[in-house]
Amino acid sequence: MPTENLAGLVERVTFHNGENGFCVLRIKARGQRDLITVLGHAAMISAGEFVQASGAWVNDRTHGVQFKASFLKAAPPATIEGIEKYLGSGMIRGIGPVYARKLVRAFGEAVFDVIQQEPDRLREVTGIGPKRAARIIAGWAEQKVIREIMLFLHSNGVGTLRAVRIYKTYGADAVRLISENPYRLARDIRGIGFRTADQIAAKLGIEKTALIRVRAGISYALAEAMDEGHCGLPVEELVPLTEKLLEIPAELVETAMRLELEGGAVIADDLEGRRCVFLAALYRAEREIAEKLKALAVGKPCWPAIEVDKAIPWVEQRTKLALADSQKSRAPGGTRLQCDGHHGRAWGWQDHSGQLAAEDRERQNRHHRALRPDRSRCKALIREHRHRGEDHPPPPRNRSQDRHLPAQ
Repeated sequence: MPTENLAGLVERVTFHNGENGFCVLRIKARGQRDLITVLGHAAMISAGEFVQASGAWVNDRTHGVQFKASFLKAAPPATIEGIEKYLGSGMIRGIGPVYARKLVRAFGEAVFDVIQQEPDRLREVTGIGPKRAARIIAGWAEQKVIREIMLFLHSNGVGTLRAVRIYKTYGADAVRLISENPYRLARDIRGIGFRTADQIAAKLGIEKTALIRVRAGISYALAEAMDEGHCGLPVEELVPLTEKLLEIPAELVETAMRLELEGGAVIADDLEGRRCVFLAALYRAEREIAEKLKALAVGKPCWPAIEVDKAIPWVEQRTKLALADSQKSRAPGGTRLQCDGHHGRAWGWQDHSGQLAAEDRERQNRHHRALRPDRSRCKALIREHRHRGEDHPPPPRNRSQDRHLPAQ
């Protein structure tokens, strides 16, 4: 699908998800007579902003033709109309449509410069006192930080969706944290792996032989092995694998591995006489699973006992269902859920529940059998009425009705 570029003024923000940045915008674009719908991601967006987008046109069955943006960059508006819409959108605390109109009338196109460089002049506008002026200044500073972060990420090859995730994770410290160690993105941000972080690091000027890169490469090599079903790797296999993936000398790998072991990012253990290295989180998870399986093998339950007197109200509250007295009586006080150590089977309360369910099904089956018409009697009635020459015999009675009929 060919990629196209689009630029225009945001007339309306139809939808914006503050968690992941997804937005639906109505844009007055260059070269387009009517407003167009743009789908994209932005940390913050408001009416009046000027946006640049790249993506492709799609035809939605419900909403028609839309522009789906893979990249979306917003900038403050430059026209009087756009500035008033932007200020009045509620993006900046302390400014609504009324004060947006007043500020534009007072300062014109220079209103942004006044807010940023001469904030004391805000009080020249009727109705803006010290508290409202302070809210406006703080709101503008927040907007400025977000724009600087998004500009930094875009300039380093990060797409808009990932940029929003990064901002939501690191907040105002995003630029500083990424500049110090871009490889932390692979650890902290869902959807960003070592390769992406490595590309960002290269644009920031980090050398291939930098220790922060090699240390991150240790975890990357273990993650690659994990995709093949390994929980860890022997040292004699991990070192050449990391050397191959990162294209660096083995001496650097050994130095980085020692630092990672000291920092706790990876853990070493001896298995069958071989020194193996594991990702710390995976190692702890495997140990916990092994301990619970061991407890099951000797018949010790790995979960707390269930107290029926407390469990019944909890079940009723969570399921929004009220248990009948007969159901409650099936769970005697003090019943505890026990475990079969050999097979890991749990029994106790669910046995009673299964018995109740079976009894309920049997009652329902008896009821349905009582209401089901007797086929042999149906056929006899049909033959009788056909013999009499009647086209439409009366509907057959079921067995429960037959019991109340007088003897013929």
